[in-house]
Amino acid sequence: MNLGESSEVSIIIPTYCEAENLPALVPSIAEALTRAGTSGEILIVDDNSPDDTESVCKELAANYPVRLIVRKTERGLSSAVIEGMKQAKGSILVVMDADLSHPPEKIPELMHAIHNDGADFAIGSRYVTGGDTQEGWGVLRWLNSKAATLLARPFTAARDPMAGYFAISRERFQSASQLNPIGYKIGLELIVKCGCKRIAEVPIFFGNRFRGKSKLSAKEQFNYLRHLKRLYEYKLGIGAQALEFIGVGATGMLVDFTVFALLMRIMPTYIGRACAIWVAMTWNFWLNRVVTFSSSRSRLIFHQYVLFCISCTFGAVLNWSVFALLHSKIPFFAQHPMFAAPWGIVAGTLSNFILSKYIAFK
Repeated sequence: MNLGESSEVSIIIPTYCEAENLPALVPSIAEALTRAGTSGEILIVDDNSPDDTESVCKELAANYPVRLIVRKTERGLSSAVIEGMKQAKGSILVVMDADLSHPPEKIPELMHAIHNDGADFAIGSRYVTGGDTQEGWGVLRWLNSKAATLLARPFTAARDPMAGYFAISRERFQSASQLNPIGYKIGLELIVKCGCKRIAEVPIFFGNRFRGKSKLSAKEQFNYLRHLKRLYEYKLGIGAQALEFIGVGATGMLVDFTVFALLMRIMPTYIGRACAIWVAMTWNFWLNRVVTFSSSRSRLIFHQYVLFCISCTFGAVLNWSVFALLHSKIPFFAQHPMFAAPWGIVAGTLSNFILSKYIAFK
């Protein structure tokens, strides 16, 4: 498959302590490009590794088109990939890991999908026909991958959107208005922010790490959830925050009922009810500050807490007022008060959200 000079490619490889793998990976990439009849560069973006990455790259550059970028102030796979893409010279950008889990011989097929087939984004996929993973993954790792893919389903129908092996044209990459990923899943960020609709999936055999230790950790899994939150807010705007606010409120109801049930055993009912409401309100404040309005955490917490409590008090009054108005003025609701209650809840929740967003967590 001859892609021609017009398809010059940049292979971007983010690294941290991968010096042992590069001498095997770089020649394999160069061989794949030679067989495809195309030219390109191999761009190593390193987070100032304390191993021999710099000297290894210098030796490789004597025989291969290797260029090393050492980042001394930033850290993280996703930001390293973005930095590499910004400095890349190729018209097609291919991203892959340094641990030899991604087969270099598939690079020409990824390039072909972009250059010849008109795909917006090409994925080296484990989960399409012909794709597979090496034995030794284990059930938990497989379930973790499948769960992450399911959570990404609202953004793309791709079978393997979590893959770290992908290609995109430089022109489409440059069309993104803003890129601010968290963690390792830069591919999903690019699919969403670059408006990639036509996704091609090239089957690959995903191998185990050749040398070194995996960077995947529980922290990175949590970062993926934070990343999803950002993407939902990017796609849905205020609607995403409203859904998060409602979700927090649902957990607050559970806290309310649980605390009330416990306090009824040790104090008078009305005092216990008031305490349970206060605990639930405090819970909702904390969770909204961490999740729904996380960007406002730089403000003084006590000031926000007071404003949130005032907002919730107003919402509670509005809730009761709407219920009372419907119950007293409309015969149907007078006979069926349970049907009036949801309207009050909706009014109170809407008020709480608006006051929280624009006043308490402004």
